[in-house]
Amino acid sequence: MSSRATISSMSTYAILGCGSVGHAVAEELVERGKDVLIVDKDESRVEALRDQDLNAQQADIRDEAVAELVAERDVVLIMSSDIDANEAAVRNIRSQNEEQFVVVRASDPVTSDELTELGADVVINPSSVIADASLRALESGELEYKARQLSDVIDATSDRMAIVTHDNPDPDSISSAVALRAIAEHLGVDADILYFGDIGHQENRAFVNLLDIELTPYEDVDIDDYDTVALIDPAKAGELQVDAQVDIFIDHYESGGEVDAEFVDVRPNVSSTSTILTKYIQEFDLSVSEEVATALLYGIRAETLDFRRDTTPADLTAAAYLYPFANHDVLEQVESPNMSPETLDVLAEAITNREVQGSHLVSNAGFIRDREALGQAAQQLLNLEGITTTVCFGIVEDTIFLSARSKDIRMNIGKVLQDAFSEIGEAAGHSTQASAEIPLGIFTGIEISDENRDTLLSLTEEAVRRKLFDAMGVDVEAEPAASNGN
Repeated sequence: MSSRATISSMSTYAILGCGSVGHAVAEELVERGKDVLIVDKDESRVEALRDQDLNAQQADIRDEAVAELVAERDVVLIMSSDIDANEAAVRNIRSQNEEQFVVVRASDPVTSDELTELGADVVINPSSVIADASLRALESGELEYKARQLSDVIDATSDRMAIVTHDNPDPDSISSAVALRAIAEHLGVDADILYFGDIGHQENRAFVNLLDIELTPYEDVDIDDYDTVALIDPAKAGELQVDAQVDIFIDHYESGGEVDAEFVDVRPNVSSTSTILTKYIQEFDLSVSEEVATALLYGIRAETLDFRRDTTPADLTAAAYLYPFANHDVLEQVESPNMSPETLDVLAEAITNREVQGSHLVSNAGFIRDREALGQAAQQLLNLEGITTTVCFGIVEDTIFLSARSKDIRMNIGKVLQDAFSEIGEAAGHSTQASAEIPLGIFTGIEISDENRDTLLSLTEEAVRRKLFDAMGVDVEAEPAASNGN
């Protein structure tokens, strides 16, 4: 049926069965300037429609003659509440014409399937339509209510507001913080974005620099100087040591424990916190700036792997809203940054030390300076032929850091790291991306020195590899390992 005209080009309609639903559709189509023919078997209803200057004819929509009557119409809408009559009408129309666009009313999922099999292009189940409309109204009302709550908390700020991102913030966390700061400024409140750790990933550094996003290390301020504190996108970083009462908590991941904050908005049904903040930008009716739109769009794209991972309709509609306001030249520069020498060194070390069991790769990058380089190495190694899961680990001072990536739909790499290391360190992530931190002393109990570095590295490597492959369910003795580039 690919030869049919598109809906936007259609101008002639027939409505078969004109109860309250059909009448409402007919009035809307006429209002839009469409040529509408109404067919109904109720004589008094047809007369009433004619009194309203509508083109109506009396006939039983079951009759084969009705299919001939509407044969020249671009679209046929079968709106009767009598489902048996609707099925007969579809059957008659399809026996004569395969090209007309047919929309038909059903009563339940079973009749929906039957009408589709008869050849209907679109089947409408009124109860589903009402349910969908009710849910949309509920979501809209809930967002309006939550926006009022958020506004009340921000308005209560007498001096400044602190917006705290998670440890070593990623684009979603930074973008969400930028949006919340814009909302605060819209409400007349000054806000600072604070972060723990480092902004080490080269794309993240490029993102912050190109958009000139002002961020302040958490340790450089006294949190007591702020009378409102917001935590943004913190759950996947584990517990953050914020030495103050948290007033605002927004995330798209469920927190591991109970959240003690005046305002809480956690939505695991969306794939990025940037999506949540985009909805608030719209609800507050802000004139979104290029900086905020670009940041939020990049946050959504980064968190969903450019809409390839766990993307929801809400993520797509948020991105569509932001797209016209964003600076796409900046986005292109952010997504194609130069690789730093440190990252190249880590990647080279990870390639050399890789061990492969089946489609799973684990590699030790040794002693490193930039922990963010581990994530980039893990992502690059995922491109190797036959590899579906990668874990790269390295030692920074007295801590082992791990970064994992997976495209294996059978495996949740976040759960793998949780199973392997949650009892001896901190692990967080989801099905395709995860990270972990483990105190080096857990494995060795020995303090690092120049004399024992290599020994510690060897002990750590053996223990980490074994725990990782065990958590993945891989029997390392069952098949030979490919390691050291072989």
